Amino acid sequence: MFKPLTTTLTSLGVSALLGTALHAAATTTRPASTTTAAGATTTATTTADATTDAMTFALASATATASTASTVATGSTVATASTAATGSTAETAFTTATTTASTTASTSTTAARSATAAARSAIAATATTAPRALEWQTCPADKIGMECADLQVPVDWQKPDGRKITLKLGRLKATGTSSEGSVLVAYGGPGGPGIAITQSNPGWWAKLRERMDIVTWDTRGYGEQFRGLSTGLQCAWTRIPIPDLPEDDADFGRLSDTNRGYAEACRLKDPELFANMSSADQARDMEAIRKALGEEKLNYYGASYAGFYGQDYARLFPGRVRTMVLDGTWSHSAADWEHELEEMARSNEQFLRRFFTWCADHDCADVPGLWRAVIARADRTPIPTKTANVAYKSRDLQSFALALARQGDTAWPKLAQAIRKAAKGDASDFVPKRGARYPDQATGVTECTDWPRAANRAEITAAVKRLRRVAPNAGTANTMASATLACIGWPQPVTNPPAPLPKGLPPMLGAGAWGESDAVQRVLSQVPGSATIHHDGPGHTLYGVNACARDHINTYFTDRRLPATTTKC
Repeated sequence: MFKPLTTTLTSLGVSALLGTALHAAATTTRPASTTTAAGATTTATTTADATTDAMTFALASATATASTASTVATGSTVATASTAATGSTAETAFTTATTTASTTASTSTTAARSATAAARSAIAATATTAPRALEWQTCPADKIGMECADLQVPVDWQKPDGRKITLKLGRLKATGTSSEGSVLVAYGGPGGPGIAITQSNPGWWAKLRERMDIVTWDTRGYGEQFRGLSTGLQCAWTRIPIPDLPEDDADFGRLSDTNRGYAEACRLKDPELFANMSSADQARDMEAIRKALGEEKLNYYGASYAGFYGQDYARLFPGRVRTMVLDGTWSHSAADWEHELEEMARSNEQFLRRFFTWCADHDCADVPGLWRAVIARADRTPIPTKTANVAYKSRDLQSFALALARQGDTAWPKLAQAIRKAAKGDASDFVPKRGARYPDQATGVTECTDWPRAANRAEITAAVKRLRRVAPNAGTANTMASATLACIGWPQPVTNPPAPLPKGLPPMLGAGAWGESDAVQRVLSQVPGSATIHHDGPGHTLYGVNACARDHINTYFTDRRLPATTTKC
């Protein structure tokens, strides 16, 4: 999950206060004003977009004050103000509201002045968030007819008027007679370059493009080193072995300082961007993209790590979701994080148990017992290899074994051979033929803000015991319990921890292969009416490689029609 996504996908607001206010404005239908005279009551409601809703509400409220003062109860003042507020410009709204308020409230100079002041305040409040029209032009080095545009967003959504960064957007226009809207696509990583990946796989979207535009973007912070065209975090992204479990408090302290050293090399180049790289920041960028596209609601496809962007968007902007697909992802929406860690470990254990079951019928029935002996031995003393200076502890072997087990029966004979050889004291067959010789991960600039981390060694020890109990063959390998060891001592706190999804979301669609579909189903169990597509086989994400899943997903995007709650593809 921490590894950057390859182009073939073969591997995984404003201020917090103002963002909440805009979210409420965007997702609720509320009384704009109520005026009463001679027993008559008129209520005007608005459902304007967040960019105009605050202004509409202020104008309507100001007009209601003037209207009450003059005992006019026809509701026309409110209607006029509401219409103006949703017009083409804030200036038009201001002029209309001011004129109307002055006419209606002629008997109340104070009320008219209040209306004018409220209108001015509303315009000032929304001026900085109103999106500019996107200027589309041919993408750099384009070969598939993709258009690109730049979108300026705040580097820190808590400071909407502060420094801006550039998001590079890419669009494949609908090929039909007209477009029925856009689907926003992200491929994960984090850092998977949306534009480059889409250019490499244009055929994926051919059927969906008959009715809808495909829009993607290069995510904030992941620039040139990731082939991204958006503003990048200027640091040396590195890959390092996953740390060992600290054996005592001194080890924990050294691990903390080591991790901080890696982090500071990135943070010092751009502290502000470094601090705003969470999946929630990506979700707020998605909302800015939706507004810039002029879409009333969002259609979103998120693969792998980008599924977390989608979950965070659903949490921040539930009233703006039309359709959302989470493909090959995990849960960032658990109410009980310890329980979710256990589910990750159980899923890993299941990968090895599938392999052991296969072995029972394929002349390797001895392998499950040999495996348990191997990891017990490696717990005491690393098992050597024929590669110089490479020997493996139990978690190293578990991580490599899981990588092979996930590939299915094409890789299982190799895994059986590697285990038998390791049982004789030689773990050489676990050494990767290329790349890092130990399980590793990239600098966790996004990950370390998204996932809970241990505060002390006692927490780590407790988690390890718990996960080893539920997954005796897989242990803590390839779970967030081991991945977040690299986040201990990180200079940026966990700003975006997992949290449950809110009520009121529309039905969503999940998809995934072994393990992934179960994780997605846990997420979508919080959203009534949702469905999950299960592929009973190896792989990572389905849309690009599974025609059955792709057809269901396309139908959901175009017609909002879901397959059966549990669908197999």
